[in-house]
Amino acid sequence: MSSRSLPASIRTLGYAGAVLLALLPISVLVVRAGAWQAGLALYALTCLLSALVLLVALVLLAWPRFRASTSAVLTRALLVLPGTLLLLSVLATRGDYPPIHDITTDLEDPPVFVHAPELRGSEANTLAIKPESLERQAQAYPDLETLHSTLPPQQALERAADIAEQLGWELVYRDAPNGRLEAVATTAIMGFRDDIVIRVSPRVGGSDIDLRSVSRVGVGDMGANAARIRAFLTHFTNEEHAP
Repeated sequence: MSSRSLPASIRTLGYAGAVLLALLPISVLVVRAGAWQAGLALYALTCLLSALVLLVALVLLAWPRFRASTSAVLTRALLVLPGTLLLLSVLATRGDYPPIHDITTDLEDPPVFVHAPELRGSEANTLAIKPESLERQAQAYPDLETLHSTLPPQQALERAADIAEQLGWELVYRDAPNGRLEAVATTAIMGFRDDIVIRVSPRVGGSDIDLRSVSRVGVGDMGANAARIRAFLTHFTNEEHAP
């Protein structure tokens, strides 16, 4: 059956699906271009409309009138499946993460950024410590704590720099005498840039390593900063205990 002989409702379904499928990468490009609010709004709207179009497709499949066009409806429904799955994945995990974007391993004395303020735009999130954010982090990520290393401070700092580069972070500031590194991490899809500070402090028998990771934009980070810190701590610990 040619597309011209299909009922108008099915043809419209296909046109809508094609447009929505194209809008997904376009919305990502808008975010990466710097207009993140407009891009995320377009992304969310595209995913929502994809789910609605898929619902319409399911209605058509259940309608006896369109039984002869089942394959055509299914083919067009596939166009909105990516957007629908993205929407469902966000909804499924939304309640798992608190609406915070500033995460640290030291809730009592979070590391302070020195160089990052020069890199962040005027519309970026503040780097000021928010007590309510620390309280929410304590409840959501109790596993994030200061890493106690047996390495002396300078060796610990060098290992921290190596691990940061292994994780794909861009080192932008190094203050070896004060045991401080700062880096920028860029998210894979949307290209969000988040700032990280690593602080190495001397202690008896080794060093204490603390991190802080802060998103430049947005309210909630969907657990990205905590996952980033957790990855660093895991790499550092594994290397220290490697034979």
